[in-house]
Amino acid sequence: MNFLELASKRTSVRQFQQRPVEQEKMDYMFKAMQVAPSAVNFQPLKFIVVSGEKMKELHACYPRNWFETAPLCIIACGDHNRSWKRSSDEKDYCDVDVAIAVTHLVLAATEQGLGTCWISNFDAQQCKLILSLPKHFEPIALIPIGYSNEKEEEQGEKVRKAMSDLVEYR
Repeated sequence: MNFLELASKRTSVRQFQQRPVEQEKMDYMFKAMQVAPSAVNFQPLKFIVVSGEKMKELHACYPRNWFETAPLCIIACGDHNRSWKRSSDEKDYCDVDVAIAVTHLVLAATEQGLGTCWISNFDAQQCKLILSLPKHFEPIALIPIGYSNEKEEEQGEKVRKAMSDLVEYR
């Protein structure tokens, strides 16, 4: 499978099989995350894996029924004390760096036959409390991971903007 096929195959899965994810696949995904570029190579990342009872606690941050079907969740966090800030305006690149790493992770998961969903609409403060994160750590995304229990036809077709709406040459 080439990169375009892989990127097109990745979808947001919202129904998971009750089947554990093999450690080899987790290691592969984390290696893909580890090699992601970051601003000035500061790597302000921390990815926390939760399952079991902690997963049930995490449900309070994102109280959707389907979320409970995932066997595990990775919480992608950024460390604002380690992130690069652009000198001209102090733009903090923490979110950008974490997003690049999450992209690598979800594409590697797809390649390994796993389903993911990138969740941004969650209670970040409650998540910080549940995970006992220090002040400078920000939970940026929840990534439930597992084997999909959805049929391809249930996922629907991805609607994308026209290329001319996305790319401009000057």
